[in-house]
Amino acid sequence: MDALEQIAARFAALAPACDYWTLRLVEESSEHLEVRQGVVEPSALGESLGAMFTVVAGGGVGYGATSDLSAAGLRAAAAAALGWAAAHAELGLFAGTIYPRSALRADYRSPVAEPWDSIGLADKLALLQDANTALAIDERIVDWSAWLAWRRVRQLLLTSDGGRIDQLWEYVSPGLAAVANAGSQTQHRHGGGADWSQQGGLERITAVGLLADAPRVAAEAIALLEAPECPSDTRDLILTPSQMVLQIHESIGHPLELDRILGDERNYAGTSFVTAQMFGTYRYGSDLLNVTFDPGVPSELVSGAADDDGTATRREFLIRNGLLERPLGGRLSQARSGLGGTANARACAWDRPPIDRMANVNLEPGQGSLNDLIARVERGVLMDTNRSWSIDDSRNKFQFGCEWGRLIEDGTLKGLVRNPGYRGLSADFWRSLDGVGGADTREVRGVQNCGKGEPNQAVYVGHATPPGLFRNVDVFGGGE
Repeated sequence: MDALEQIAARFAALAPACDYWTLRLVEESSEHLEVRQGVVEPSALGESLGAMFTVVAGGGVGYGATSDLSAAGLRAAAAAALGWAAAHAELGLFAGTIYPRSALRADYRSPVAEPWDSIGLADKLALLQDANTALAIDERIVDWSAWLAWRRVRQLLLTSDGGRIDQLWEYVSPGLAAVANAGSQTQHRHGGGADWSQQGGLERITAVGLLADAPRVAAEAIALLEAPECPSDTRDLILTPSQMVLQIHESIGHPLELDRILGDERNYAGTSFVTAQMFGTYRYGSDLLNVTFDPGVPSELVSGAADDDGTATRREFLIRNGLLERPLGGRLSQARSGLGGTANARACAWDRPPIDRMANVNLEPGQGSLNDLIARVERGVLMDTNRSWSIDDSRNKFQFGCEWGRLIEDGTLKGLVRNPGYRGLSADFWRSLDGVGGADTREVRGVQNCGKGEPNQAVYVGHATPPGLFRNVDVFGGGE
């Protein structure tokens, strides 16, 4: 019997009498290694183990979290949860009786071919040193670094209805960064998997080409120093998957989160321009816009068996042929709103309750290659890799900056431009979608720093996407 099983058995002997309870045990380990300018940076090691007890009692819902996993500690967390349930029964915005119950029994394990411990620390640092050497190709490279991050999360969710969900996620995230400078001009370039995270083990190093990508990253940072500014006018725009990720995240994922639509997040993360009345009728984008909630894509960041309320995950269309179908909301938000939703009640750790989060939100493929999209553009810009973002609190009006831009003229990729950016309104932008790359162009990526909730919860979010072609977009150069 492992540590989580022992804690679960200890809790079973002291679980309080109530209408319903869940016990969520989370054990997390992490390590971050980095070499910057040939110097090994201090490594970061993380270990965390704790329990979140949720109780439904007397018409209210309460939570109690603890890292004291003795019988006395678990008993105290249960007592705290019962106290909060009594307060919620008196003051809460909804009846605790609608809290979702689960009897699901399921398991999930990340696919890992090469475990993190299969090579030693010295070999990992030697690899990062080699990557540093490959980045330092010119005196104009003034800063450079390579890193390897590992994270392992085991979660055991038990319920008083007999539910038992045991999930283990594991991630290895490599990355490269190069900063080039000449006079007043400074340019950044990232690669080697820096924005290409997936579940898995050390095989991710080869998959993203950590070492092989270093010369390209450095050369492109230098090339940007000499490039002209991106023009400022109205042009067609092609976004590669590395930038499509954030476009989907900010202007589709966040606006469709049901707790934002209900107003729960207005004081911190913000609201949404989407209203409950829009589902089923609102045209969110062109006919080419098909967006799914998909927990079944192998190795995508949030693929798994169930959410943190114990709801089994399954693929759902959020937007089909441009029409808005379904919000991103767990069963509690679904019950409060009367809308459908998805299995996406998620917590960042054992000391936070689950809230509505994106999980894997993906753009379904269209047809053709990236070159096919470029061939359809008479006058445009291709942009790659996010550099900056700004979007209003209803996730409608946005402005993004990218690291890398190429002009497109008469269907051909032309010269490099620096500081490319674009702006727009969410729905108008997606209605201008006029091309989506085929299945062969889709890349499984995501973000590792999505923040939301009070207190804040930072979680991983997956986005699989092909490149996209948008017509008549307001593009601009960033200037010096």
